[in-house]
Amino acid sequence: MPINPLQELRVLGQSVWLDFIDRDLLTSGGLDRLIENDGVAGLTSNPTIFERAIDGSGAYDDAIRAEASAGTQALYEAMALQDVRSAADRFAPLYRTSDARDGYVSLEVSPHLAQDTNATIQEARRLWTAFDRPNAMIKVPATSAGLPAIRRLLAEGINVNVTLLFGLDRYREVVETFLDGLESRAASGKPVGRVASVASFFVSRIDTLVDHLLDASANETARVIRGQAAIASARLAYQHYKQWTATPRWRALQERGARPQRLLWASTSTKDPTYSDIKYIEALIGPDTVVTIPPDTLSAYREQGRPARRLESDLLEAVALPDALDRCNIRLDAIAAQLEREGVRKFVEPFDALLALLERRRRELHS
Repeated sequence: MPINPLQELRVLGQSVWLDFIDRDLLTSGGLDRLIENDGVAGLTSNPTIFERAIDGSGAYDDAIRAEASAGTQALYEAMALQDVRSAADRFAPLYRTSDARDGYVSLEVSPHLAQDTNATIQEARRLWTAFDRPNAMIKVPATSAGLPAIRRLLAEGINVNVTLLFGLDRYREVVETFLDGLESRAASGKPVGRVASVASFFVSRIDTLVDHLLDASANETARVIRGQAAIASARLAYQHYKQWTATPRWRALQERGARPQRLLWASTSTKDPTYSDIKYIEALIGPDTVVTIPPDTLSAYREQGRPARRLESDLLEAVALPDALDRCNIRLDAIAAQLEREGVRKFVEPFDALLALLERRRRELHS
């Protein structure tokens, strides 16, 4: 029988995490089948995913009734925590057999706290305690306020999924934050071997914005470089990953048992219908990386995937792309800053919509 392309990604050194959760997936055995048949090795959630899950299913109605007296945000957290704990328990065997490399489930701090360091620290601590699983990860955005929170949380031994990465400069800052956090923990005599972190680099959103600007450009090279910015940025980030994991600074931590902060490719569904729906999966396959895939893209890759290590292909073109974009008056650092601002807003809006949905459903169920 042919090898499942998703299973083959694991052979090539890449972990597949599902970018989706809902209660039906957990209670129907769907997640168990994805773990067994497709090699899915982790799961990420966010407010948008939970809003769609609750809006499209009656599976949460009993929980909404049971928490009749809770505030709306407390109601959301109670339901989200039930789901992510259940998912984490499904992944617990993999967490053990992979020696804590995989099997993680992520839950996000409120996006309203993205610019508040102290509030982010407090909420992340609270969610980590409430989650109460060793294979939990708390998602914190890589904003300027988020970075010191990430450093503190890692120093305290809290697993962190660093989100909303769009550019190489910010990724370098994230790496410094990760190393500082582990060094601080090691200096206090605490173990670093089970502190896990990933750096989530959002890819398709880069192309969406850059392609829009290229389409409006009169520069003759604009059409030629359309659809290349995201993959080039990710490939350059991976080169930096290889550089910092070869430094004496990292090796000193590694000797104490530390695990590297792997790059995670997020936002991997294509937004442009002219692109292949597995464009970002195929291009970014490489060792010691993670890819999060939504269900539709997962199914497409299962059917169409041709796995091969391509993450370090066309590196000369990747290095040259920023200059080519400059000639079209497009600067990747400005693109990354804009996408970070928009990314926070795109998490705030569905989070608020989710709370409004819960309040509406609660009134309907108790009327």
